[in-house]
Amino acid sequence: MVQKWIDDDKIGSISKVQVWTNRPVWPQGGSMPAPDPSQKPEALDWNLWLGPAAEKPYTPNLHPFSWRGWWDYGTGALGDVGCHLIDIPFRTLGLKYPTDAECSVGAVYSGMWTADYHPEGCPASSFITLHFDATEKSKSPIEMTWSDGGIRPAHPDIIPADNDIGGKNSANGVLIIGEKGIISTNINDSSPLMPKLYLNDGTTEFGPEVEPNDEPEYGHQRLWVDACKAGFDSPEHQGLTSSFDYAGPMTETVLMGNLAIRSYMLQKENSEGQMEFFARKKLLWDGENMRITNLEEANQFVGRTYREGFAV
Repeated sequence: MVQKWIDDDKIGSISKVQVWTNRPVWPQGGSMPAPDPSQKPEALDWNLWLGPAAEKPYTPNLHPFSWRGWWDYGTGALGDVGCHLIDIPFRTLGLKYPTDAECSVGAVYSGMWTADYHPEGCPASSFITLHFDATEKSKSPIEMTWSDGGIRPAHPDIIPADNDIGGKNSANGVLIIGEKGIISTNINDSSPLMPKLYLNDGTTEFGPEVEPNDEPEYGHQRLWVDACKAGFDSPEHQGLTSSFDYAGPMTETVLMGNLAIRSYMLQKENSEGQMEFFARKKLLWDGENMRITNLEEANQFVGRTYREGFAV
């Protein structure tokens, strides 16, 4: 339904997209738990679970879920749910690589004046701004903002004050903002979906709570195998909803936000012997070559170091 509204030019020229989530809903923003090999479950192959990450003794409260909050293993709130939310505007507007990214993160103070510093972990909250060039489906450049940790955008005037924005209780959502109105919707796999169209003239239109899906359970896996067998640019490949040529740039968009977060936390010693943050700036992204062009230190986060035995 969102795609149809975009294609039918219901909200006119689009210049801004706002995306948000109530996540993290797991421990994040504090210090890494202390290792304790005595707590390792007998059946767990800890070495295999670590995979390419640096070797360390078994650490409780990472497996099976809370690893999301640590850069060695996860990608925080943005990496966890960003693909489900950003997919909607990315797909419907035909977006490609972002041209830049900048961020700010919430600070936690356990004591006076000096914020806690845990660069090994993802922050408790963040706000990220990305820009995209115009595309065939989006005739004007797009500014996309992302916020997590329960921070959400202001309630637009044309949406009744008692209506949720995005999903239930406005906890997660997407606002696509055009010159003639706004599309409000929820996570792409949520139930109910119910995308909502609000126009400046007072017209409203609500989409279905459930989209029809004739594919059986695990059908997407069969379609992926069929496309691999048929080859690139085959009808089977073109029929996929998330082939690598689409999912690659979309995933890069998500990770670009995290690259901005990790750079934001970089410190180095100044001439007075004090540690200071030096990378809190807008980062310019060369998507084709996968490089930040105006801060070399940020490029260390484009890839990762693989532990021996797990290199690719």
